[in-house]
Amino acid sequence: MGLTNNDILKKLRVAHKLRDTDIVEICALVDFKVSKGELGALFRNEEHEKYVECGDQILRNFLNGLVIHLRGPMPKKGEKK
Repeated sequence: MGLTNNDILKKLRVAHKLRDTDIVEICALVDFKVSKGELGALFRNEEHEKYVECGDQILRNFLNGLVIHLRGPMPKKGEKK
């Protein structure tokens, strides 16, 4: 049994000390809208009736936003830092 997308998201949240509002803002950096309610469903226990599996699209957009959040936006071609 490997890690699920929900597990990866939870571990990144703890490792970077992120709150729900931080995750919403990080996803907004890549024009991906997610609400606090949707995040709450992702972080619930698997046995909870309102639990939702984290899809690849959510995790991918969060990771792309996290890169921008940590490193800053990627410079355009031909542009120096």
